Amino acid sequence: MRRKTGRLLRGLALLSTLALGATACGGSDDSSDTKAVSAGDIQAALKKGGSVTVWAWEPTLKSVAADFQKKYPKVKINLVSERSGDKHYTALSNAISAGKGVPDVAQVEYFALGQYALTKGLSDLAPYGADKLASKYTPGPWNAVTEGDKVYGLPMDSGPMALFYNKKVFDKYKIAVPTTWDEYLDAARKLHKADPKAYIANDAGDAGFTTSMLWQAGSRPYQVDGTKVKIDFSDAGATKFEAVWQKLIDEKLLAPVNGWTDDWYKGLGDGTIATLATGAWMPANFVTGVPDAAGDWRAAALPAWTAGEKASAENGGSSLTLPALGKNKELAYAFVEYANSGDGIATRVKEGAFPATKAELESPDFQSTKFEYFGGQEANKIFAESAAIVADDWSYLPFQPYANSIFNDTVGKAYVSGTTLADGLKAWQDASVKYGEEQGFTVEK
Repeated sequence: MRRKTGRLLRGLALLSTLALGATACGGSDDSSDTKAVSAGDIQAALKKGGSVTVWAWEPTLKSVAADFQKKYPKVKINLVSERSGDKHYTALSNAISAGKGVPDVAQVEYFALGQYALTKGLSDLAPYGADKLASKYTPGPWNAVTEGDKVYGLPMDSGPMALFYNKKVFDKYKIAVPTTWDEYLDAARKLHKADPKAYIANDAGDAGFTTSMLWQAGSRPYQVDGTKVKIDFSDAGATKFEAVWQKLIDEKLLAPVNGWTDDWYKGLGDGTIATLATGAWMPANFVTGVPDAAGDWRAAALPAWTAGEKASAENGGSSLTLPALGKNKELAYAFVEYANSGDGIATRVKEGAFPATKAELESPDFQSTKFEYFGGQEANKIFAESAAIVADDWSYLPFQPYANSIFNDTVGKAYVSGTTLADGLKAWQDASVKYGEEQGFTVEK
């Protein structure tokens, strides 16, 4: 499910430094990371019992922990869930750096996973049998938690993208649901001409949204091989995105409103923000945040960059990991596998989480679920198809949280000044390269 890591981890410019500084104490002496742990070892640990401390904000884990404890009464799950946003990663990095107070299990979003894996802050789960679970997950989430033959977490949820649109507004102005981004641009023009107070979407500059759009467009700005990285926002996919989005900005067709604000919810509710391209975790947020617009909204496939092309991207999602300095590794892994690969999945889906597992996404029960908010639409069919066509070769930087934190100082200027998106992306590239070199990465230019 989506967490408002508020655009996203802003202010955590030192996070990557903290994590990189933890390399020396990052668990390299943990023997469980280098030898196989059998199913028998895990069952013996469960029979013996003990406690597992879990740092996670995902709300459905409360029920999962309760069910796990019923099944294994000698195991106590200590769920620490009050941390959110920046505080979660700050606390985790500080604990790893200090070498004490590290949780046994930690929730880590896909975009932030690389920096902890690189610095040996996370245990490789392959020796526990996690590498045998690849076929259970959709391509995007599984790619996000793996590097070579190493598995640094099990996917907990996913965010395959869809286009949510206000059908009431579209019907009023006789606007067809766009199937390409060029059609989307035309729809934006038609809507704003018909009602100057209405916009096709809001966008005041957002790193997570931009990288997701680049992903779908076929851009691969980040190439990562351990401590060797390449950053390049000049490929053909980036050019496709720039061509459409620059026109939306230049023609003032986007509401200058930040997501998750009162103005954003108001716009979604009154029809002045008519679409939202985001992850499949969004429906629950519509229900709670925009209740008065129930029945007005629908979901559709994300528009294509080329007519007839089938491609999507992820936006959001997270994993459960085992920090290398955590304890009770067998018990910790047992809980992670239960929550993300076992019986815990059904509990989480029932409570509204969007799964990363193929079986659930392909289930007739899941796909036939009618969303009352969307006028009875079986929206999960759209979300499941989106998950299946996410390209699995996307990479984030090992210092992506820092890169995201400087987005508004670079690309963000294109939304408030004469700077073009192309120039903004180049500035983001240059600033990210500079930071990577300062942190000891080998950056190809």
